[in-house]
Amino acid sequence: MPRSTRSEPNAWPRAPTHEEWLRLSPAERERVVAELPDEVTDAELSPPEGDLHFWGKVSALDTLRNHFRRKGKAVYLASELPVYYPGEARFAPDLLAVVGAEDKERGKWVVDHEGQGLHVVMEVHVGGDRKKDAVDNVERYARLGVPEYFIFDRNIPALLAYRLSESGKKYVPIVPQHGRYRCEQLALDLQLEHGKLRFYDGNALLLETSELAQRLEQMVDDLQQRLEDETRRREDETRRREDETRRREDETRRREAADRRVAELEAELRNKK
Repeated sequence: MPRSTRSEPNAWPRAPTHEEWLRLSPAERERVVAELPDEVTDAELSPPEGDLHFWGKVSALDTLRNHFRRKGKAVYLASELPVYYPGEARFAPDLLAVVGAEDKERGKWVVDHEGQGLHVVMEVHVGGDRKKDAVDNVERYARLGVPEYFIFDRNIPALLAYRLSESGKKYVPIVPQHGRYRCEQLALDLQLEHGKLRFYDGNALLLETSELAQRLEQMVDDLQQRLEDETRRREDETRRREDETRRREDETRRREAADRRVAELEAELRNKK
């Protein structure tokens, strides 16, 4: 049985080739998948890049998860998840998406085991070797058949986008329309706004959890303010009605007093006659 990880010099762990995978029994396949490491080494990852790198990927992941969960659409999303293509050195992109896959917790993505490869990959670049994201990964992800690849360069800032050509063998740049880059796989548009990566569903801006919470808080505050305003309005209306009632009662008492006085005067006149 082929080994689940290979020990060639300077090679990261690899999954079996597709041909090797096809020769394995179901039990052997399960064992191979279990033996593939769930973690990657520091040498495989870019060096720590602080908040710009962390929030660049986490904000995108959070926004997309919120969106697809609300829509009830099956899209698996992950960040820095070890990915094993057949016979290829593993890698762990900053963000990956697989349309139609169950959104559950995974320790790795083994293409032959899952039955499909990645649909979208995004790398967030802040420091270090830009060639890795802008050159090497452009060649690698195209060769692996990843349909769309995005690079969010936070230094410039800039957004680079690629889609497989009709031949499926290389990437061609995605041309932005009015500043937006279309992601066909996710049916969303991407755009940089004040250095921040934003996602749009048509003309609707997708919000992060913190933004949704702020909007909900604002809605609650607005509702509370409307309730307070309505309460004050009703209290004012109640006071106005009470004042009107007192005014009418006072007017009634004055009329009654006047009627009594007229009656008294008429009685006096009759008595004098």
